[in-house]
Order: sequence, then C-alpha cells, then structure tokens
Amino acid sequence: MSKNKFALTLLKNDYIMKSLCRNKYNVVLTIKKNIHSSREKYIRLDERCMLAAKPIVSQKPDWNKAVSEAEKIVGYPTSFLSLRWLLSDEIANVALHLRKLVGSNHPLLSIAKDLIYNGRHNMQAWGLIVLLISKAAGHLNVNDMEEDKAAGVLHSQRALAEITEMIRTSHLMHKSIVHISPDMYPEICQSHDISFGNKIALLSGDYLLCNSCVELASLRNQDIVELMSIAIKDVVESEFLGRRDKQNNPLPRIPPSNRKGYAVKEWTLKNVLSAGSLLGKSCQGTLKLAGHNADIQNHGHEFGKHLALAWQACLDVGIFTAKESAASFNLCSAPVMFHIEHDPSILTEIDKGLESVDNVDYAKVRSIVSQGPGIELTKQLQKKHSQKATEVLDVFQESDARKALCNIVAAIGDF
Repeated sequence: MSKNKFALTLLKNDYIMKSLCRNKYNVVLTIKKNIHSSREKYIRLDERCMLAAKPIVSQKPDWNKAVSEAEKIVGYPTSFLSLRWLLSDEIANVALHLRKLVGSNHPLLSIAKDLIYNGRHNMQAWGLIVLLISKAAGHLNVNDMEEDKAAGVLHSQRALAEITEMIRTSHLMHKSIVHISPDMYPEICQSHDISFGNKIALLSGDYLLCNSCVELASLRNQDIVELMSIAIKDVVESEFLGRRDKQNNPLPRIPPSNRKGYAVKEWTLKNVLSAGSLLGKSCQGTLKLAGHNADIQNHGHEFGKHLALAWQACLDVGIFTAKESAASFNLCSAPVMFHIEHDPSILTEIDKGLESVDNVDYAKVRSIVSQGPGIELTKQLQKKHSQKATEVLDVFQESDARKALCNIVAAIGDF
C-alpha cells in the first residue's frame, strides 16, 4: 500500500483521534488508531512538510487575552452588568422594551449590542482599569474590614469602579437620543418607534446616572464626590464644544489662518473632556481612597487620561483601516482633523453636514483622508499617549497588576 493510501485509510477510520502539537520547529501529528492492534502510531511532520510551523519571533498582546488575564488578577468581570444588575427588575424591564426597537435602527440598539457582546470597543473595561491601578498601587493605613482579601482591593474602590462604568454608559445612552423634526419620518409608525427609543434611552441613562450618584454618596468621601462631579461636568461640556448639526453630531471647527497644532489641540480638548477626565479622575480617586499622597494620585490621573486618549486614537484609526467600512463615522476623528490641518479644502464636503451629517458623502471623505497624512499622524499620536501611560506605571512596584496594565496599553494598539 502506498504512503498516500495508508494515510487516507487512517483518516477515514472512525476510531482515529488527531492531536496537533506545535512547537518552534516542527509539528507532531499523533494519530491514535484501533485497527489491528492497540498500539499508537505516530507520524512526525518536520519543517520540510506543508504543515511545518514557523518560529514565532514576536507576538502582539491580544486585547481579549489581556483583559481576561486582568480580570483574573482582580477577580472582577469586565462589565458592571453582573448578575445583580441583570436580574434587577429595572434592567429586565429595559431589556423587554429594547426588543420592541428591533428593526427601528435606533442608535440605542448599537449601544446595547456593545454592552452585551463586549467587543473590541470594550466600553466596560474602564472599571477593570480602575481596579488594576488600585491593586498596582496597593493601599495604606486602611481598616482590614474595608479590604476585599480575594481581590486585593478595597470595597470602596470596587464601588468606584462600578460608578465609573455607570457614568460612562449613561452618557453613551443619552447620546443615542435622536432629535426628531416634524418632516424627518414620513411614516407615523417609524416616528413612534424612534420616539419610543428616545424614551428608553433617556430613562435608562437617567437610571444609571442616578444609581451612580447614590453609590457615590454612600462612599461618604467629599473629595471623591468632588472629583467625580468634575468628571461628569466635563463629559457634559464636551457635548457643547465646536460646531454641531441639528442632531447634535459634532463637526470640526473652522481652523485659524495658522493651522499648526490645530488638529492635536482640538482633538485633545474634546476627548479629554469626553473620556480622559472621567477615567483620569477615577484613577486619581481610587488612589485617594487607598490613602496615597497627592503625587501618586496625580500619577494615577495622568495614566487614566493618557490611556483614554490612546484608546480613542486607536478607535479613530480603526474607522479608516477596518476591512468593512462603516456607513458613517465621527467627522471629528483624529485622521479627519489632521487632514483638515494639512488641507482644509475637505471642509467643503464636511460642511454639507451643517443641516445633517447624513448629507455628507462619507465614502468620499474616507477616500480623501486615506490618501493624506492623517492616518499615519494618528498612529503616532496613539503611540505617544501609550508611551506616556506606560511611563507613568514605572512609579509603581513590579506586580501582576502593573504587568496587566502594561499588556492592556500594548494591546490597545492592535485595535
């Protein structure tokens, strides 16, 4: 029997179990067979074969793996939507009403999808980051009753992590509200669906924001309340910056005659207020709860701010590098802002969105930006903030939590 026929006979046998083992130089295919005897037959395929494995030189940190390992360190699921939330009557009612929105294309559905599937955008990982920075720094002169022994963090720090996620999620839900004009939806049923979706978005966001305030007050720490109040104020202020269309979607500001530094200044201001402040203040607050001095607290704030900016820069790049291009995207994303600084003529197309961003030819804008320097400059911006976030971590002692944070910062670049 030829070698090929022998291999085919083995593969067709019902009793064969294949186990593929890879290492740096070869692949071992173990075939267990029960034809004429109980002995195992081994077929070794070395690097000359088609299945030969190539040596692994370097491997980028995987985002999902980095988050999964970080969760094990703090014993905390990525999302605050744990069982005690999912089983509450309020969330159960919201989920019931969300089913009625299927088919209406209300923006709230995409928010709910990101919450449930917890993909690369991973909005729920912020609480995890707050807990990791808490564990990396440790705590000083704290009552043993306050410590969660299993996770190595304080109960108040865990509460602050949940508060951070609730504030962020409530903001995203409120942003999904659609401004309905009289002639926007010619069909009455469609108008009713969008109006109903607005009510659910408003009430869900209010519910989370109210709960975050209750949890914040229960910490009985005026300094933390002040920090988080400033963060909420910044998040709200970010919604009133610059030009907006009638749906409150952001449009880039008109650049000054001297456009140098325009893109970085405008993009940084907007995203520090909308994201960097919340994560930065949360990291600062959790270190204050642990009894650390003002210098360490400021390091925590800097880490959270730079991590949020690196995160947003990667999401902005993903708009233009993804295999499947989105029908629409944020016209104030970093690549667009950098292109305006390079060539403001693109504003001719963008300004069509003053009435509604739906009037903008997104495919044309994407094509123009992709041919300019915006994408590469955004990648450099991401690397800059990632490097600054990593440098801040050097003030903390070597630990699993610090390593997990470094892995998360590194994995962000692979969005």
